[in-house]
Amino acid sequence: MDRISSRQNAIVRRFRELAQAKHPDGEVLLDGAHLLDEALSAGLALDTVAFADSIADPESLRLVERAAKAGVRTIAVTSPVLTAMSPVRNPSGIVAIARVKPASIDRVLGTGPQLVMVLHEAQDPGNVGAALRAAEACGATGAITTARTADPFAWKALRGAMGSAFRLPIAAGASLQEIYQAVTKAGVSLAATVPRGGTSLPSADLRKPIAILFGGEGAGLPDEVIQRADVRLTIPMRHDVESLNVAVSAAIILYEAARQRAGGARP
Repeated sequence: MDRISSRQNAIVRRFRELAQAKHPDGEVLLDGAHLLDEALSAGLALDTVAFADSIADPESLRLVERAAKAGVRTIAVTSPVLTAMSPVRNPSGIVAIARVKPASIDRVLGTGPQLVMVLHEAQDPGNVGAALRAAEACGATGAITTARTADPFAWKALRGAMGSAFRLPIAAGASLQEIYQAVTKAGVSLAATVPRGGTSLPSADLRKPIAILFGGEGAGLPDEVIQRADVRLTIPMRHDVESLNVAVSAAIILYEAARQRAGGARP
């Protein structure tokens, strides 16, 4: 097992660079024991695990041992070095580098009956991660993010997804034109979520193959995107409430789709 005590070490710089942007080779930064556990369980390719040499939590130590037995390079570091490697203000004691491979749009749309979440211009990575977790929890078959959406594999999004990004097929950085062409080719309807004026969610039929577009924080979906959709969906809300967080909206709508597909009657 290696040991590092200098913040100037090349591996420390590598972690810090990954905190800013995803590596072209698909390397991503994982922060915390939970994400490491999820990555190991999902069979993700892990490159390096670093842990504070002062860590005493038995479960965290078991995770480090588990990674080492799987052939992953493990490094003990001092607490100041761990602080430099972790992107969070109060590090949990473990960080890791893994490799992820986004899915193609065709793969995301290849499992039927399709229930696909599409995020457009959702710029908060924490919201993106929470939406991905909601999508997996509600039985979505995949997710697509557009080029103007926060990277679903950024460290903050991965923390929000809590492991769902390792299991749910995700096509990242797609153009709207690619999405339009792919859903047409796959025979999947495209739904746009709007705060007012769409088909009320309890009245919508979500049992058929469908890809549901969710807009970003505040602005929602642009008019030109709404116009391209086959159907518009609206969550019934009290009039004083203008809109919902994208992750909350995704959870409500995808849960209703899951309920219908499990045999729940439409009102």
